[in-house]
Amino acid sequence: MTDRAVGSERTMSSDEGGGVSAGPGAGAAGRGLWVEEPARRRRMPDSVRTSAVRAVLIVAVTLTQATITFFLTLTGSWLALPMGLGAIAGTIVATWGVLDVWITRQTWNQRYGVLSEPSSTARGRRREARRASRTAREASAGRIPREDGPLAASGRYPAR
Repeated sequence: MTDRAVGSERTMSSDEGGGVSAGPGAGAAGRGLWVEEPARRRRMPDSVRTSAVRAVLIVAVTLTQATITFFLTLTGSWLALPMGLGAIAGTIVATWGVLDVWITRQTWNQRYGVLSEPSSTARGRRREARRASRTAREASAGRIPREDGPLAASGRYPAR
């Protein structure tokens, strides 16, 4: 059995009983290797995550290309001009990629972002608006039409 010191920690081999197969009285050493922790934020939707990965790859390639262009320019190489044009095109494509992430995220939020639940504030507001319009309709149902109004000439409302 070998003990290796890593910093101030002491690592134990599986023969010493420090592994996953340790008994219930092993304390902290008996804890499994994989401890699941709750996520701090919700996972991004698949379409947004796909466009974000694409944007990160495009930006990484563009930055690499710009760096190579810079060094080729310093050395006076003939490849500096084509690489410079490529870096400009890459910058335009990278801008499109970042905008794609933003637009995809906004589109997803508009389509699927609103949850209709009984506790939703939007539902209560709609209910209040329906009540208010119903009471306004009931209150206006018994009113007397004006004799000089726009419908007086139609002959439907007799003059008094």
